[in-house]
Amino acid sequence: MPPDRPNRRDFLYTTLGAAALAAAGPLRAQAWPERPIVFICPWPAGGTADQSMRALCTVAGKVLGQSIVVENRAGASGMIGAKALASAKADGYTIGQIPISVTRFAQLGMLQADPRKDFSYIARTSGQTFGIAVKADSPFRTLQDLVDAAKARPGQVTYAHAGVGGATHVGMEEFAGAAGIRLNQVPYKGGAEALAGVLGGHVDVLADSSSWAPHVQAGKLRLLATWGEQRPPRFKDTPTLKELGYHVVVDAPNGIGAPKGVDPAILAQLRAAFRQAVASPEFKAVTDKIDAPVMYLDGPDYEKYVNTVYQKETVLIDKLKLRELMKG
Repeated sequence: MPPDRPNRRDFLYTTLGAAALAAAGPLRAQAWPERPIVFICPWPAGGTADQSMRALCTVAGKVLGQSIVVENRAGASGMIGAKALASAKADGYTIGQIPISVTRFAQLGMLQADPRKDFSYIARTSGQTFGIAVKADSPFRTLQDLVDAAKARPGQVTYAHAGVGGATHVGMEEFAGAAGIRLNQVPYKGGAEALAGVLGGHVDVLADSSSWAPHVQAGKLRLLATWGEQRPPRFKDTPTLKELGYHVVVDAPNGIGAPKGVDPAILAQLRAAFRQAVASPEFKAVTDKIDAPVMYLDGPDYEKYVNTVYQKETVLIDKLKLRELMKG
């Protein structure tokens, strides 16, 4: 054999080695995640949503092998953060919370994005416990007392909520419609201000998520009804609206998503990581603390849910004349 002619074995090793290097190069280039992931939370730091999202991000970050850094971008009922998420680069390094209210506010012009087209959905995580509460010295000892007073004095019983078009406003108007009463809505800039308005005696009734919980347990507020499918464990003595004969269920589940166009392989990793996070004891500890029911759905099912809610919101917006209220 001539000395400059490679033998069969050398040729095979050289060929396989080159192929391995060619394959390894793109794999290294496509490795994800190589740096921390940013998580946009559209609510203020320290709130119930912020607490639950941080617990999820801690666990999911461990699963992925990179930290997930929470950035709070609050304002406009969560829509500032939602818009920032929809506008971010779709590389898997920016994800965030998607409140279900995007289905309503997109149609009302408060979100310059379409939840049916502009997000990649990762998971639905948990809902919220909403309720109707009054001061402990209120004459309304039951929800029926409130209904009777509203029928006797149409439009004079006031209720505080966290902003026009939000879940507490819409849910309360749905209840009023089901009860055949007319209430006087008093919008505030958030749940904390609405709570202060009722505690200060400026408004008759509070419609809010579980901000009322510690005050109910301390005896400062009385909880008349909750809005979920079932009674929350900490408030088993309080009936739901559904139990009282009003077919209104509001739980405003939160979800997690990314900008549209994230690589399917990366999206699959995110879905797997947050699936584990939702099932973790760390997340359960937070949801139990804030009375938030776990309502997990994987990304594709969550996307279907969002589309269904979008259609329902279209009907509700017209029924409640929300466009007119937003202008007013």
